[in-house]
Amino acid sequence: MNLKFTALACLTALTFNAAAQKSMPIMVNADKSIAKVQPTMWGVFFEDINMGADGGIYAELVKNRSFEFATPLMGWSVKGKKISEGDVLILNRQQSPVNNPNPRFMRVNVRDAANKTDVGIVNEGFRGMGIKKGLSYNFSVMYRQAAPGVKLHIELLDEKNNVVGQTVLVPAESGTEWHKQGVSFTANNTVAKGKFGMWLEGNGVIDLDMISLFPGDTWKQRPGGLRSDMVQLLADMKPGFIRFPGGCVVEGRDLATRYPWKKTIGPVENRELNINRWNTEFKHRLTGDYFQTYGLGFFEYFQLAEDIGAQPLPIINCGMACQFNTAELVPLEQLGSYVQDALDLVEFANGNINTPWGKKRAEMGHPEPFNLKMMGIGNENWGPQYLERLKIFTDSLKKHYPDIKIVNSSGTDPNGARFDFLNNALRKNKADIIDEHYYRSPDWFFSNATRYDSYDRNGSKVFAGEYAAQSDGIAKPTNQNNWQCAIAEAAFMTGLERNAAVVSMASYAPLFAHAEGWQWTPDMIWVDNLHVYGTPNYYVQKLYSLYKGTDVVSITTGNKAVAGQDSLYASAVVDHKSNELIIKIVNASKKVQTRSVQLKSNNKLPLTGIHTYISNDLKAVNTFENAVNVSPKDERIAVKGKTLPITLKPYSFNVVRLALR
Repeated sequence: MNLKFTALACLTALTFNAAAQKSMPIMVNADKSIAKVQPTMWGVFFEDINMGADGGIYAELVKNRSFEFATPLMGWSVKGKKISEGDVLILNRQQSPVNNPNPRFMRVNVRDAANKTDVGIVNEGFRGMGIKKGLSYNFSVMYRQAAPGVKLHIELLDEKNNVVGQTVLVPAESGTEWHKQGVSFTANNTVAKGKFGMWLEGNGVIDLDMISLFPGDTWKQRPGGLRSDMVQLLADMKPGFIRFPGGCVVEGRDLATRYPWKKTIGPVENRELNINRWNTEFKHRLTGDYFQTYGLGFFEYFQLAEDIGAQPLPIINCGMACQFNTAELVPLEQLGSYVQDALDLVEFANGNINTPWGKKRAEMGHPEPFNLKMMGIGNENWGPQYLERLKIFTDSLKKHYPDIKIVNSSGTDPNGARFDFLNNALRKNKADIIDEHYYRSPDWFFSNATRYDSYDRNGSKVFAGEYAAQSDGIAKPTNQNNWQCAIAEAAFMTGLERNAAVVSMASYAPLFAHAEGWQWTPDMIWVDNLHVYGTPNYYVQKLYSLYKGTDVVSITTGNKAVAGQDSLYASAVVDHKSNELIIKIVNASKKVQTRSVQLKSNNKLPLTGIHTYISNDLKAVNTFENAVNVSPKDERIAVKGKTLPITLKPYSFNVVRLALR
């Protein structure tokens, strides 16, 4: 035994007991399970907003690689003293009899080109390109040439157009067919705002398409894969699920721009570009170059979920466009193809390789099923028109796949006539899971820590599908990811955890934001071209997810749930896998609080536990320069028999773990 530590612990306990006499004790009964915590309890929500996919987690560095943006040369500049009118053209492939998902390509007529000032093109990337010294880069291109004669000089350029990496690719094939060829090379400097350049040498006419550049350090080193540092932050959370692809992109501004999952699988060159509905949504953040290439498509989403040990939760369009925009509807009698999309998605995820869609999955390199267990029908849709369409989807899915759980929308708000109408109807129809969203002030989150205390334990389950405290107002560009918002969410989450009999899933939203490409704040993880950091909200979510436990147990003060008395909020779980009691306490006051936690347990308790806490000024934030300004710290905490004396710092979120033996 460490006598020095024991003496210190006794002194601490004496000091604590004197301070805690005036406070009501907190009672924890670790022996009685109140509810099971679902493995899906804490997850992540992904939507392609804030340049979360293209320019974000999808690691492609070239913007508009196939010239399919509304302006075909957006992101590109054509340069050279030997370029005459008509030497560089954007052409469109024949559309009949079969629509080509990738119709445009570039044709370059090269005449006696000998150096980089003669004929070349430059791509600006997504707000520049992050280039890392010593890292390999993988270039590839699809090309077509009648006869050899042209060399491609590939360059990485810094902000001043200095070359920081280069190689040469000699197209080896000729004829009338398209070919794909690639080459790797290494960067010799780190650049935050680099560019890609290609100049052509020789004589001849060459057609170019799918001009692509990926870093060599993608997640799991997959060619054409995901940005590893962004995925790692998700993997570190050990989320129970990942919801994709949104969010409002599921609906689209109109039905023509909804998310079409079938167009996002197969070879990337055959995935049809779509506009991103966030490109002109907010006048204060117009982003006219925001499109969806679907290099990150449904196969990659399923693969990502599998990689990080999360259950996939795809959301599909229910025949309704965004009701805030066009409110366009598919007539009920024409809903069949939308319903078939849902059925085919289950087959794509779970079907054996002899089924049509299971075969497509296998052809993409994953013959084993993805074990899809749930699916969302619609996103933030509302009104009787949603219920009509939902019933058609539900009847068909339950007929063919009765074990698939269906997530239902309760609209855009957590209260009001719209919510009440949907919530009552969905519960009457015995919906599997009801998706509730709340973007509200920190005060709302504090005051709603008891929201689910009175919900029916045996009714439809709740998915807290999108939530985030707003420091300044919903969707305002001045919102911050400060500690006030994060601690309010932590307090609210004690109520979600305490009511795990009702709430089976929860996820903060949105997930990612590019520092120069965002439309919406706040967001959980921020990135630039080279760096990534987690906000205070990220660390709250991570602590809940890492220490979710398996069973909710009672934690009370004065025989009531700890939900705001003396500005304290608390929940407790037991983890039967790690044999731990885990107590979460929020001190939302500006003063230090000392408490005596009385522990009831038939297990032998340890002499010490691990106390993980976050405490800071309410306005504190994390930044690229100080990424862990608001982040967890660990300390040992003494246990005195069946009593846990604890000192709670001002404005703190605390997680205590005690081994049960």
